[in-house]
Amino acid sequence: MTDFPLPNTSDDLTGEVALVTGASSGLGWRFARVLAAAGAKVAITARRVEKLDELAELIAKDGGVATPFPLDMTDTDSILGVVGQVEAALGTPTILVNNAGIPDAQRAHKMSIDLIDRVFDTNLRGPFVLSCEVARRLIDAKKPGRMINISSVGAFHYDGNGGAALYSITKSGIARMTEVLSAEWSRFHINVNCIAPGAFHSEMMDGMLERIGDISAHFPRKRIADPAQLDSTLLYLCAPASECVTGAVLRVDDGQGPR
Repeated sequence: MTDFPLPNTSDDLTGEVALVTGASSGLGWRFARVLAAAGAKVAITARRVEKLDELAELIAKDGGVATPFPLDMTDTDSILGVVGQVEAALGTPTILVNNAGIPDAQRAHKMSIDLIDRVFDTNLRGPFVLSCEVARRLIDAKKPGRMINISSVGAFHYDGNGGAALYSITKSGIARMTEVLSAEWSRFHINVNCIAPGAFHSEMMDGMLERIGDISAHFPRKRIADPAQLDSTLLYLCAPASECVTGAVLRVDDGQGPR
């Protein structure tokens, strides 16, 4: 009746080419290592190339393959150009992890136009442009693909504190972008899904904690989660076993917030 293994849970990514944005630190750093450990060739991208070089060396020591590419998510030419560079060096990207993001960290009415533009471009416009370019190349090559967009639980709840109004808006946009692009590209076997993490240790989260203090005392489990606890969710959405899952937004927040 079925040709699938029992259980159908493989996370082997051998032969896949993964493009990870914001890989110079935090969650992106971890995502790149996980995908490489699962067998994918990983294009690691960010503005801080020196950090990417460190990551590429670390992945190589672990037996994986990673190639650094500079990428500025606020620069359209940079976004369009990097996909071609990755394709020439490693092959057509079949996995895209839209992880790059920046905080606003200011009250909405006090934000400069420059900061507004940078937050929108990095968190929402850039990922949309990049997703479309990767999809175009997958469709031309007649290849299936997986896209995983990184949103936040802040997309669904904001209490007016912490100076994160625009961050919340853009991350909500990422969740909706996931849903609509999954519908548009399903016919091409491109799965588009989203992870909405709660408070996980990262460069951005740790910087926020320095500004506002430890928030974990208010959480039921009294802790900030470890990025390693996102590994299984990432691999599930990238792996062959989740072939029928598209348009999903998975909240992974350790029970930290309201529902």
